[in-house]
Amino acid sequence: MTDLELIFSMLGEAATTEISRTQNAQGFSQNKVAAHKGGRIAGEAREKLEAETGGRVVSAENYLTEPESRRRLKKKEC
Repeated sequence: MTDLELIFSMLGEAATTEISRTQNAQGFSQNKVAAHKGGRIAGEAREKLEAETGGRVVSAENYLTEPESRRRLKKKEC
């Protein structure tokens, strides 16, 4: 995960938390609405940055070629 991917993930989480607190969200359905709003804020910010820079924020670095559990097993066997 790149620095920008981490930053935008953190923005979405922080926005969701703040929305949830200010609206005093109670229960799953109200928190779900807050989560969608927080995600939308981070998504729009990401899209604006991508439009301004002409590059992409999301990279292929997020995906592992093999599951973490298998990599750990191979390291232990060596």
